Amino acid sequence: MAFETRLELKLSQKLVLTPQLQQAIKLLQLTQLELSQAINEEMLENPFLDDTVPEPEPDTPGIEKEDIPESTLENVELEVPTEGLVSFDVDDYFSERSSDGRDLGYFNKGIDDRPTFETFASSTPDLVDHLRWQLGVSHASDDIKEVAEMIIGNIDSNGYLQATVEELVGLLNVDASMIKKGIALVQGFDPAGVCSRDLVECLMIQVNMLGLGGTLVENIIRHNLTDLEKKKYQAIANQYKVPLEDVLAAVRIIEGLEPKPGRIYSNAVTSYVTPDVYVEKVDDEYKILLYDDNLPKVRLNKQYKNLFADKSTLEKVDKNFLSEKYKAAVWLLKSLEQRQKTIYRVTESILKWQRDFFEKGVTYLKPLNLKDVAEDISMHESNISRVTSNKYLSCSHGIFPFRYFFSSSLPSQTGTVSSTSVKDMIKRIIDEEDKSNPLNDQKIVDMLASKDIKIARRTMAKYREELGIPPHTRRKGADDY
Repeated sequence: MAFETRLELKLSQKLVLTPQLQQAIKLLQLTQLELSQAINEEMLENPFLDDTVPEPEPDTPGIEKEDIPESTLENVELEVPTEGLVSFDVDDYFSERSSDGRDLGYFNKGIDDRPTFETFASSTPDLVDHLRWQLGVSHASDDIKEVAEMIIGNIDSNGYLQATVEELVGLLNVDASMIKKGIALVQGFDPAGVCSRDLVECLMIQVNMLGLGGTLVENIIRHNLTDLEKKKYQAIANQYKVPLEDVLAAVRIIEGLEPKPGRIYSNAVTSYVTPDVYVEKVDDEYKILLYDDNLPKVRLNKQYKNLFADKSTLEKVDKNFLSEKYKAAVWLLKSLEQRQKTIYRVTESILKWQRDFFEKGVTYLKPLNLKDVAEDISMHESNISRVTSNKYLSCSHGIFPFRYFFSSSLPSQTGTVSSTSVKDMIKRIIDEEDKSNPLNDQKIVDMLASKDIKIARRTMAKYREELGIPPHTRRKGADDY
């Protein structure tokens, strides 16, 4: 086979993502917090972007309109006059600012030397801080304290030791007996059960502190946790030849123990969801309100616009810099406008498909996929996926992620039903069941079948697990799940 070199022409189509298009796609999938951070970063880098509200002109009654109206953004021209703009020296500007100490932090010194509010704000000590404080006031020797310090550093947020004795021996290069003494020291600290290596050890530390070692409580913890989980109380009573009342009394004691002793010192911050869209019913019609109060009200900086429009002379480097930044600023504003429009259109389509849900509740949620919405608003399915990612909608029934409205379908006598509404039915059935005689999965399947909903037992078990509901053997006598 002979090799040869030759020239040939080939015509093909390719989709090229320009940097501007990549930015628009990126903004589409950001959450409000991420979008706010991205806008702030752009404002730091681009002098044409500003979030200050312009002051009204002396001869104008009120504040002027937005710098770029919606009609302009639709067909924005990026060709900008760059001839004759005023040239300025950036070094002179910063030299003038530094002359009075503003950039060094001295400008306002002495005006208000009062301490800030943050100086007095208290912080809750976490588990490690709490254990180290107890170690500091203990009477152990310095060698044991050094070992205990390393042990505390290997305790997770739930209070469990995540390193073995052998690993700690290798880290500290000491005898195993020293490691065991350090573990015993920390296990005597508050909260009871801390520094345990498994659940049994955690519960046994607490049992010993209660003076119940060697009792039925200890036997159940050491040998019958599986039976306890399945509520096989009579089997436990038969095994130890004791009355059922004694087993139930021991169970009540075990239920009062703490399986995760470290969680009471958790500093986890509760995150509150801020809806991106509000859907409200006004006079038998639904109104869609986009919430953007958390976002900077970014606009083109008026001073830089005037500077850019001046006919004075500009150096070539200054022309290129200002032209590039102006184009980037205009494109960002256009991308933000397009993002809001897309979210509105997707919400409008969801409202169209799921109107029965907004009228009557979760039970009337219909099967829906991304392709249905994409075809409805003539957009690509990938863009719908980006819009519905990590965004929330608020309505009269609560706050829901956008993805909540998209679900698979299950067959029913009247057609199809949403898997989300089926999960809601399962939860309602279990909430209303007799706690002394819980329903098993097959009985729930039969109850759904009586409502013309066909579902396999394995699918029923999967939905129950997704709802965080235990099987019927673990629900007997339970108050909640």
